[in-house]
Amino acid sequence: MDAQLPRGTVVERLPVRVHFDGACDPARGGGVATYAFTVEGEGLDHEEFGLAVPPGSERATNNVAEYVGAVRALEYLVSRGYAGVVIVVGDSQLVIRQMSGEYEVKAEHLRPYHDHLGALATRLGEVRFEWVPREENTRADELTKVALAEARQDAQRREIADRVLGTNRARAEAGRPVADPER
Repeated sequence: MDAQLPRGTVVERLPVRVHFDGACDPARGGGVATYAFTVEGEGLDHEEFGLAVPPGSERATNNVAEYVGAVRALEYLVSRGYAGVVIVVGDSQLVIRQMSGEYEVKAEHLRPYHDHLGALATRLGEVRFEWVPREENTRADELTKVALAEARQDAQRREIADRVLGTNRARAEAGRPVADPER
């Protein structure tokens, strides 16, 4: 038998917890930047990772990757129609402190990310940003590394394909048989 609550009892929902992270290799730009996030609570459990910006972009920095992780997480919650309490947890002091208002956004290239994240937060109800040490953000950190490894593998495949295609073009121009890239 289901327990019945007395009339007028308010049941508070537990907050949804988001862990986000970003990684970049090299950290200062021009490399590969990836993001990841996890969401737990209210039946919205989800994990996601991917490229934060196109590889080689000057925006491929660690700070951009971190912001993208937080942005993608809140976009996920907004897309699911969630409108409750969210605790956004990350090991990026910059993102957490900028979003909490402790730091101002001095780097102009981060302003659009900061503004978009703030706009998403207003659509969710109450959003709190909390910093944790990297050791307490392990799953999101692991997922950024998976995304980096996948991006490197994709880059190697493209490099090999480009070499094969370049060799095939040269062979075709010389009237010689070409290699089958499917083999």
